[in-house]
Amino acid sequence: MITTPPVVTVDGPSGAGKGTLCRALAQRLGWHLLDSGALYRLLAWEALRRSLDLTQLAPLVSLATQLEVRFVMTVLGLQIIFEGQDVSQQLATEAVGSTASKIACLSPIRKALHQRQRAFCQPPGLIADGRDMGTVIFPEARAKIYLYASLEERASRRLRQLQSRSVNVKFEPLLGEMSERDQRDTQRLVAALAAAEGALLLDSTDLPIEQVIQLALNYVECRVISKGLAYTAPD
Repeated sequence: MITTPPVVTVDGPSGAGKGTLCRALAQRLGWHLLDSGALYRLLAWEALRRSLDLTQLAPLVSLATQLEVRFVMTVLGLQIIFEGQDVSQQLATEAVGSTASKIACLSPIRKALHQRQRAFCQPPGLIADGRDMGTVIFPEARAKIYLYASLEERASRRLRQLQSRSVNVKFEPLLGEMSERDQRDTQRLVAALAAAEGALLLDSTDLPIEQVIQLALNYVECRVISKGLAYTAPD
């Protein structure tokens, strides 16, 4: 009998499709969802709102330890609930994303959010979306996925996403920003973006999202469900 909730980690760069994949996995399995990137974006958004100096770590660390956030899946998508309000749209701007990428390089910030992220692991299971979920936050996870795509394809997806929100943005500057973010994420000294050992590597560049979801579901079935590793509540 397995009494520790199983965790499936999905790591990868921005624009690879992690959010869509993780929401689909959580919905189809009936598990909880952790969008770790949203925690960093929320911290960045609050820091910008409060005009905090990003070079002063103490206020940022204090703020990080106080974030109370819930992820709620609805028919319209994922809602990020902070202080009783859905702040999903506020966290979706390039300014917030860029700031989040910068503060994510700071070791004290990552340490402050470490246990907060692990607390999302609750029955019957957790889908954890991020950049260091399988390598740092949940190294014991029973199934690990690394989802990636070419930089050009990821930038094109982001461009279409922003244009659908009537955001005026051009491809080349967006491509440059995403390239810089990739560099920060993969070269930072703490919890650098990398595929966890033994992770399933999925290249979504030329795959329709439904095929990506099915490949991931097959993998989870093989690694967790069929081996009898699904969570069973203790008596």
